Amino acid sequence: MTQPLKVALLGCGTVGSAVLRLLDEQAADLTARIGRPVEVAGVAVRRPDRHPDVPAHLLTTDALGLVTRPDVDLVVEVIGGIEPVRSLLLAAFEAGKSVVSANKALLADEGGELHAAAAKAGADLYYEAAVAGAIPLLRPLRESLAGDQLRRVVGIVNGTTNYILSRMAETGHGFTEALAEATELGYAEADPTADVDGFDAAAKAAILASLAFHTPVTAADVYREGISAVTSTDVARAAEIGCTVKLLAICERVPGNGDGEGDSVAVRVHPAMIPTTHPLAAVGGAFNAVFVEAEAAGQLMFYGQGAGGQPTASAVLGDLVAIARNRVAGIAGPGVTSYAGLPARPIAETPTRYHVSLDVADKPGVLATVAQEFARHGVSIATVRQDGHGDAATLVIVTHSAPDAALSSTVTALREMPAVRAVTSILRVEGLS
Repeated sequence: MTQPLKVALLGCGTVGSAVLRLLDEQAADLTARIGRPVEVAGVAVRRPDRHPDVPAHLLTTDALGLVTRPDVDLVVEVIGGIEPVRSLLLAAFEAGKSVVSANKALLADEGGELHAAAAKAGADLYYEAAVAGAIPLLRPLRESLAGDQLRRVVGIVNGTTNYILSRMAETGHGFTEALAEATELGYAEADPTADVDGFDAAAKAAILASLAFHTPVTAADVYREGISAVTSTDVARAAEIGCTVKLLAICERVPGNGDGEGDSVAVRVHPAMIPTTHPLAAVGGAFNAVFVEAEAAGQLMFYGQGAGGQPTASAVLGDLVAIARNRVAGIAGPGVTSYAGLPARPIAETPTRYHVSLDVADKPGVLATVAQEFARHGVSIATVRQDGHGDAATLVIVTHSAPDAALSSTVTALREMPAVRAVTSILRVEGLS
């Protein structure tokens, strides 16, 4: 019981350095929790000279050599990206190592291959830190709720965009000003594309849907829109109808129609107006939250720090303790299942609601003409408000639920109408009931 478990650490940036520090600071407690000491075997980095705080004898540029060393038991990967990480982790599994990863992009694209390699090796693959930072979320989906049928998982899973939208609501600023503030405070990267265009949230949504619905889902299956087109007017209009705007990752199991069409999975990331009465509406700043609806358990919500070195390192260490305990016991933990194999439902067939703002000519009959266009495409109007200003007017229309394709074709037709000067805003509306 005194023989240490050896850990190979891939990457030593913000998260990796926090992991290294916590392994040192909590060494005694980790030993007690696991039953054996944990010892860092090496740290693979590209430029050793940039890590003066790491003992020189631990640093190496030979990541492949490190993960396949005979004395290494566990691999912790916090590099990010697809290659060379994919090849390194497959090599680690082939060598019988268990893996902890925080790599959402890799898991969203190549999760099936990695899980198969882990199962073949009798090893573990854990990745709690890949979604929602420190929030215990993936293991509850994979294990605690394994006996339940999940209907929906809806989350705010990107702290950068949530901070931007929160500041737009609080200050009335536009997207550009809020993004500049987020960048200055360190919430946004110098290149914020992955966050503000929804790529980060889409990768996380694919992971959540795969676990929740026991179905292989990749990032390519996720419909994605970012927040750069959201305006201060959109946010103000949301407030007028008792809503706020959030970038949501929405994963739903859609029941079949009873005519031979079975269940499917709809996974999408886009900004949406949600009621201020919903728990997700109160999630401000850079925090994350995920709302789960299950048949037996009902409604559950997970909330907390979604990013940052310390919170993410906390999730990494939680996984490390779990697989280290399995290693000591000579077992592998429960893997993921993909037995359901449900097809991905395209966004065009996914029911949703729209909030549409139109600049129109302020003259008799325009509202009736616009309403007829909605009806022609099979879209029912829930509410309409008209504000006149001079020879023009603003129509604000909220629809009932309809297939997204019907709503999209309605908007296309509206843009071609002589009475419609401009379609100034389109946002989805989620009741989250």
